[in-house]
This record gives sequence, C-alpha cells and structure tokens, in this order.
Amino acid sequence: MISVDPAQPAAELVAVKGGRILLVGGNESLESLRGAGTRVIDCRGKTVVPGFNDAHCHIFSLLRKLLSIDLSPSSVSSISDIKAAIRRKADNTPAGRWITGTDYNEFYLAEQRHPNRWDIDEVAPRHPVVLVHRSLHACVLNSLALSLAGISGETEEPPGGQIERDLVSGEPNGLLFGMLGYISEKVLPPLSEAELDSGIALANRHYLSQGITSLQDATVTNDLSRWQKLRRFKDDNKLKSRLSMMPGIEALSQFQEAGLVSGSGDNQMRLGGVKIIPVETAGEVYPYQAELNRQVFEAHRAGFQVAIHAVQSATVEAAISALEYARNQLLQAGRRQRIEHCSECPPHLLERLKKLQPVIAIQPPFLYYGGERYLDTVPADRLRWLYRIKSFLDSGLVVAGSSDSPVVPDSPLMGIYAAVTRQAESGQFLLPEEAISPAQALAMYTINAAYASFEENIKGSITQGKLADLVLLSDDPTETPPERIKDIRVEMTIIGGEIVWEA
Repeated sequence: MISVDPAQPAAELVAVKGGRILLVGGNESLESLRGAGTRVIDCRGKTVVPGFNDAHCHIFSLLRKLLSIDLSPSSVSSISDIKAAIRRKADNTPAGRWITGTDYNEFYLAEQRHPNRWDIDEVAPRHPVVLVHRSLHACVLNSLALSLAGISGETEEPPGGQIERDLVSGEPNGLLFGMLGYISEKVLPPLSEAELDSGIALANRHYLSQGITSLQDATVTNDLSRWQKLRRFKDDNKLKSRLSMMPGIEALSQFQEAGLVSGSGDNQMRLGGVKIIPVETAGEVYPYQAELNRQVFEAHRAGFQVAIHAVQSATVEAAISALEYARNQLLQAGRRQRIEHCSECPPHLLERLKKLQPVIAIQPPFLYYGGERYLDTVPADRLRWLYRIKSFLDSGLVVAGSSDSPVVPDSPLMGIYAAVTRQAESGQFLLPEEAISPAQALAMYTINAAYASFEENIKGSITQGKLADLVLLSDDPTETPPERIKDIRVEMTIIGGEIVWEA
C-alpha cells in the first residue's frame, strides 16, 4: 500500500468504518479488527493507493462526447472518414436534429487540415452539425448550423473569438476559434432529460473504472443552474465520484445572491474557485489587464478562490499580474489561488510564481497525446518552457494533476506515466529534463489535487480519519518500470468504504 502520507508512507492493512479510515498498519492488526460484520479483502500482492482526483475536467463536455460521434485519431484518419461517420449518423437521425462529433484533431488527419462547412454539407445538408476539436478551443459548423447560430459573412469577430473565412469570398468556412462555449450554451439545444440520464450513467461508470474518486469541474460556463443539476446527480446517486465545481466569472453574482462561496457544500459536492479565462487573440490578451485585475479582485473580495486559465506565456503573465494586484490590495489575497494549465512558463515568470505560490493545475497527458504536435509546431524558443513540471515542484509550488477531459483521455495512470517519462505517443520525448519521479506524479493526482480544492485534511492520502476513498491497482506505479506505468490496470474503486467498481 502506498499511503502518500509521509508520516506512514507504506503499510499492509487499512481498516475502514463509517466511510472513513479507521486504522492504517500491519497485518498483525487484522484479528483485533475482525468482527461479525467485517468484510476482509485480500489484495493478493496488488497495490492500494488513495483515490485519484482529477483537478481539472469538464463533466458535461464528457457527457456530450459519450453521446456523440467519436472522431478521435483512434477512430478516424482522414476527412473522408469523418464524412463517412457523419453520413452514417445522418442516415439514422431525423432531419433537422443536431448531430455532434467530438475529438477530431487535424494534425493526425491525412489532409492535415480542419474539416469545413462544405465537407459536412456534402453528407448532412439537412442536419445542423457541429464538430468539436480535441482541444475544445475550436469547432466546425456546417451551413445549416452556421445559419442557426446567426453567423454569416457580415458577422463581426466576437471578443476573444475568431471566425475563419474563405480567402476569396470572405464567407465563414465553418471553423470557429474560441467560440465553443457560445455554441454549446446559446445555439445547441440542451440535452434532454433522457440524454442526461444516459450520459451521466456512462460518465459515472467511466470515472469509476479509471479510479477517479474525486472530480474538479473547471467549466467557465458553470452557473447556479449547473450547480443545481449536478447536485441532483449527486443526491440521486447517479454520480458516485465526489465533486468540486468551479463557477464561471459571469455567474459569480448568482452564487453570491444564493449565499454560496468557495468551500460551500459538503464532502460529496462543494463549490470551487471562480474560473476566469483570459485569451490571446491577434497579439492581445482579452480581457485587458485592468479588467482582468478587477475580476480577480472582486472574486477575492467576495470570498472566492480564483482559478485562472492561462496557456500562452502572455496569458500566464496576465494571470500572474492579476493575482499580484489582488494580493497587494487584500491581505492574503494570493493564498492558494490557482493557475490552470500554465503551459508556457519562461524563467522570468517562474520567478514571479515562486513569490505568489499559486497552485498549478497541469495536464501531463497532453505530453503523451499532443507531444508530437508540440514538437512539430511550437517554436524552439517557446518549446523549452512547455509544461515544466519539475521546475514548478523545485520552486516549491504545489502542482495538481489533471486531464482537461474530454480534451484528452483522463486516465490518471496515463498522466503519471507522461509526467514520469515525458514521452509522446509517437515515441519522441518532450523536455525529458522536466520529468519527475513516480511518487511525485502520484502525489499530483492525490494529495496535491486535494490541496488545490482545500480538501487535503479529508482526502488525498491513506490516513486515519480521512475519507475511505481507495483504488486497488494491478501493480505498484512507484516500482513498475516507467515505460509500463500506463499499462497498470485499475482493479477496484472504493468511495467512502463502498466498493463502487470492480474489474
């Protein structure tokens, strides 16, 4: 057993009572604990670790993905394949009903380009269609979907978004950047109750099969109605994994009016930090620094943790400046704030992070699933500062592991593998000097992720008194050869002492 508790890093036995850990010790304690109603599970040499915690994911995007056409590189290899998949779906879908596809990645398509509206029109002229890029930062609409979205040749570029256009006619070609949130929330019809029930059942089984006992939903469009919907899922026992939901900055007033702040809720579901997304478009960061500072300050003053999405170095710098501004205005304002992704971090920004000490919620699986693309497309002067996990840890920062699912698959074991090896799916290595140890990587997905949501006192390690959230693995990730970590299997998932999934 790997406890992730430095006071007792390894043990042979863990006893559970009333949903919490009663004792952590050696096998000699077994007989004194055994009673008439005791169930004893012999792990037969396999490894028990704390339940995994995905510190940054998107539950409703996963629901849509599970109910949509799979266009990931494992399923399609060309735009012709995508068209064939859409045609099959259209042939079995009433005209006028929306069709969605997810996870396409133009880098792995034979044509090495995004599909466009005319590609989709050929096979689904009577259905509105939206295809979502693996990154969730781009999508493609066909002509009918563009019409329903009110996007035409006269439509101006939205703040923080981009409408790609045909070079000759100037007409939108269907490819939209930074506009998926608008399409999902304002254009796509909401999932029906039947679709929601089907999707959450699929998602629940999926999370448990990955050993994910806690989720932190980081969707910027989360509002009070989304909180209430997720609360119903929890109350109806449709979502077993514990949940922290980040409200979006635009919905902050809704939660204030409801008397909710970061930490509101219980150990099944709690409110997390306010999600804010600055984006870089045409060399400028939007919202502008003064507005970003105001948003962060207001969230701080209202008693909320803040989680700022920052990918490029310009947005990382803007996030740091906003946190510095809030810290200077309010006592301890910078305590345990979060930067999500922090993908590009050159030395001068790392020095400022050392002083701020925010939690960095990073996505090691990107190295595996996107490493080949990064090596091919990111300029060398930026590549060397990409996903600097070891540098963050060496600087004393708490780094929480996550997936950004469904951007990439959310297996924590794949995340641990990627953080330890820095090896892409192609076999290439991406900044191997930023690799960390298996123990450090395991901590990212357990105790560090719990710390990111102020829950390290109740979860994240196998410690007496903490919640009995445990995972049984086929092998020990700290002893397995690094190249085999991704092949370790989840054998059993336990939440609150209840076995909720078995292989």
